[in-house]
Amino acid sequence: MLRSMYSGISGMKGFQTKLDVIGNNIANVNTTGFKKGRATFQDAMSQMSSAAQGPTPNRGGVNPKQVGTGAQLGTIDNIHTQGSKQTTDRTLDLQLEGDGMFVLDTGDGTKAYTRAGNFYLDNDGFIVNADGHKLVGTNGNVLQSIPENASNFNIQTNGDVTYVENGNQESAGQIGLAMFSNPGGLEKAGNSLYLETTNAGFGGIVAPESGNAETSIVSGALEMSNVDLSEEFTEMITAQRGFQANTRIITTSDEILQELVNLKR
Repeated sequence: MLRSMYSGISGMKGFQTKLDVIGNNIANVNTTGFKKGRATFQDAMSQMSSAAQGPTPNRGGVNPKQVGTGAQLGTIDNIHTQGSKQTTDRTLDLQLEGDGMFVLDTGDGTKAYTRAGNFYLDNDGFIVNADGHKLVGTNGNVLQSIPENASNFNIQTNGDVTYVENGNQESAGQIGLAMFSNPGGLEKAGNSLYLETTNAGFGGIVAPESGNAETSIVSGALEMSNVDLSEEFTEMITAQRGFQANTRIITTSDEILQELVNLKR
């Protein structure tokens, strides 16, 4: 069988995966805190026809002769660039200006991380996300609950959570931010959450606007998806054309095989 046919198959598989990534990006164009994905490719192992030869006193060197066997998926990257700002004027809508992630206590002894800053107060006065996971402070513990009779609830740019109770200003703690040297190494867990991996480079939980984190928290705003629709549609067109070109390789190879079969007649 012709090697070009298998090369075409590998190309089709690769572009199908790329279209899957693009489709997921477009589906999450309005998802709060979403970070887009990107598929990259590598060439597959080449088949050696003849090895390279060094020069001799009587003859120059000869380059290797290799035939490629197609393409393969290289990486699926998560691009952690800053998303656009959407003003909501809601106190518990928090946007991060800079690096880092909010830390959430999942309730089972593990922590999850997110850039989606749409938080709420539960019945016990704890700050939670849409799934009920509690927001964590700089000390690694859940922030203190806010009494039901509290007023003038406020969140500062440095993460300080304050409220007024019986005429006195009280503190519920300071929101902590998880820092990662390689945020692309985080594992997506769904529900706009990320989980730590051995390659994420966890740098601890720090205070916003501190020496370890220049990130500030903006109350009354949300970070939207960093998906650029014009870029995604362009990538979708190139992926579609690449898929079509690889199908043409297969049909052309099939026509050649048919000609070889017809030689017998």
